[in-house]
Amino acid sequence: MSQHLRLNFVDGLWARAESGLTRENVNPADFSDVLGEFAESGGVDADRAVDAAAAALPAWRALGPIKRAAHLTEAGRLLAERAEEVAAAITREQGKLLKEARGEVQRALAVLEFTAGQARTLGGVTVPAEDDRTFAYTFRRPIGVVGLVTPWNFPLAIPMWKVAPALLSGCTAVLKPSPLTPLTSALLVEVFQQAGLPDGVLNLVQGDVAAGEALVANPAVAGISFTGSLGVGTAIHTGGAHRLLRTQLELGGKNAVVVCDDADLDKAVDAVVHGAFGQAGQRCSATSRAVVDVRVRDRFLDLLVARVAGLRVGPGDDPASQLCPVVNTVRRDAALAAIAGAQRDGGKVLCGGGPEERPDLPEGCYVQPTVIRDVPWDSELAQEEVFGPVLAVVDADGFDDAIRIANSVKYGMSGTVFTASQARAFEAVERFEAGMLHVNRPGVGAYAHLPHVGAKASQYGPPECSPEVFDFYTEWHSACIGY
Repeated sequence: MSQHLRLNFVDGLWARAESGLTRENVNPADFSDVLGEFAESGGVDADRAVDAAAAALPAWRALGPIKRAAHLTEAGRLLAERAEEVAAAITREQGKLLKEARGEVQRALAVLEFTAGQARTLGGVTVPAEDDRTFAYTFRRPIGVVGLVTPWNFPLAIPMWKVAPALLSGCTAVLKPSPLTPLTSALLVEVFQQAGLPDGVLNLVQGDVAAGEALVANPAVAGISFTGSLGVGTAIHTGGAHRLLRTQLELGGKNAVVVCDDADLDKAVDAVVHGAFGQAGQRCSATSRAVVDVRVRDRFLDLLVARVAGLRVGPGDDPASQLCPVVNTVRRDAALAAIAGAQRDGGKVLCGGGPEERPDLPEGCYVQPTVIRDVPWDSELAQEEVFGPVLAVVDADGFDDAIRIANSVKYGMSGTVFTASQARAFEAVERFEAGMLHVNRPGVGAYAHLPHVGAKASQYGPPECSPEVFDFYTEWHSACIGY
């Protein structure tokens, strides 16, 4: 690994944090594998990055979207060439299975391709004027310097779906990734550097709370796009409210799959296994609740437990592994605490329930895939995000009761229904209080050109991905020209 990848990237140069402080980056699958010491930045570093972005803004804005898109296209070409290298880095520092990491690289490439294609449509409309000899139209302008604060669970795809539209819009940016996944973000920035991006247009500040708070407080930052927890997102929004800071917040999820009494149970089980245990449940759209009609519950559980109990837990780079570790000991302990709390509330563990400990496993953050039945709909496990391989199974007495339970949480990221009834399918889509809806398919993710968006406490501000994302990075203007 190049030593410069452990540094910040400000105004076209790789540099240490002003304080000289670093943070150790450790493989969650093997604590003996240390990737290195990465910059631990503070407010001074963030402010310098903002200054660089502000200085680069006029020339970048003047370049125009079509020429800006050429940099995105070149970055996509370079990322495709380095796909295996980047996927290996994701697996090593985040822990996910290598096939999942490869899928994340492909998602990032799809986002780049889609975003670059928007360059020729990123305009406004002409409208009739009320006055004679007047030309009336609308157009967009970039909002300015933006702070992009990203999580560890998708360390390439989520930064990419912020960086790409920000740059195409004509904004300049400071990327502040999670301190748990600094290498992947450095590789992303390096790709854009190699693509010829002008100095200062995209800056990287590694670190944690201090750097993030400085971005929120800096008056030159026009907007913050954040993906992460509800608590941090609320703090960002309220912290910038006094200066009308624009925010785009994608927050938590407590997503339900509703399994009706007429569902294809084999397909439902396939979807739940993928949604609940893919990436060890560490997705905002992960399936964390299966709300199952009591008439089919026992058959569903027999099929589900047989599948889940057979999942092999192991390192992401082991082809035999089917479930990866969680990202660190904090998430491991939180998952185990959630399981213990569910048992106190009356839940019954059907499989899993503890750390995965085998002689062949290195010391790491391994949690057994866990299914818990008889979970009360209003208990903590059924209401609060776990972000681990833990599935709550909640009984429902019919379709209406299932929808009520699905909507009982404060979040609204994803909603899924399995049913053979066309009427129920459309009614579920209508009644689910969630941003991304699925019928008879896994309830995770969306396409690069569809809005990635939640409802209720899962989202504030415009969606990510899709053409609607530009409503965050640009502001509308209207003009009337007399002639």
